[in-house]
Amino acid sequence: MNTCTTLSSALAEPVAATAATARTWLLLEQPGPWGAKALTASHLAPETGHALERAAEGTGVRVALIRRPGRHADFRQPRQRRVFLAHTLPGRSWVRTTRLNDPADLLGLDFTALGRGDHLGFGQSYEEEPLALVCTNGRRDRCCAVYGRPLAAELAAWEVTHLGGHRFSPTMLVLPYGYAYGRLDAHRVKEVLTAAAEGRVVQDSCRGRSAWDRPGQAAELAVRSLTGEERAEVLTVRGTRVLHADGRAWDVDVVPAASQPPRPESCGAALGTPARMEVTGIRTVAAESR
Repeated sequence: MNTCTTLSSALAEPVAATAATARTWLLLEQPGPWGAKALTASHLAPETGHALERAAEGTGVRVALIRRPGRHADFRQPRQRRVFLAHTLPGRSWVRTTRLNDPADLLGLDFTALGRGDHLGFGQSYEEEPLALVCTNGRRDRCCAVYGRPLAAELAAWEVTHLGGHRFSPTMLVLPYGYAYGRLDAHRVKEVLTAAAEGRVVQDSCRGRSAWDRPGQAAELAVRSLTGEERAEVLTVRGTRVLHADGRAWDVDVVPAASQPPRPESCGAALGTPARMEVTGIRTVAAESR
């Protein structure tokens, strides 16, 4: 099958530094079918979806819908919905959860504060296994359904509407740390989740930490590759400077480049040259110069 995923894989397109950017994730359970823009094309009331999009704009919060694997029937009967709220900055990572009857209640949250990492006492702390979310929205790209749904079902993970990077399907976000992964299989996922439970990062297949922009993701992953550092919470990124909790620091040169030859970024899209982040140098920075 000639899909955006098979083409990207055949071209050996790097997955590093392709994660969606979000410091905070707000994940709302919504059963039933999802459209391409699920917040406003699902059984969620469109006015609520539009209002959530507006509330999150420019705050560092990303809103997505989630559902359990399996049949996606929604009989529109009143029911409680699970909600997860997660912040992903190192040293301040947390996941909170609650259940609610009316999704419109989320509009009373201070999204600016959520983006800064203040959970506002929302729900209860989520202290279970790392939270795995697999993108499965076939209405947005068929690869997400073809490759994502079987993986989500095998893992009994949450399905999520959109993580970006359809051509890297199946894609997954792991909370609380906010690392995204692509081109996964069940064996690799189990390795990733075991590491996350131990506070570690698996770099193979890692797209980056959502707390950083794409150059920052490239810088952090380059330092991890250089040093072999696996601990999730010890590296912080400022621009493309990477700071270690032990005082070490590195300046990383990151240059945007166009992927060649042209390829579709999603199934059915025109050929394009997706931007990729190339690391051209890493320099150790003296601790006192920070």
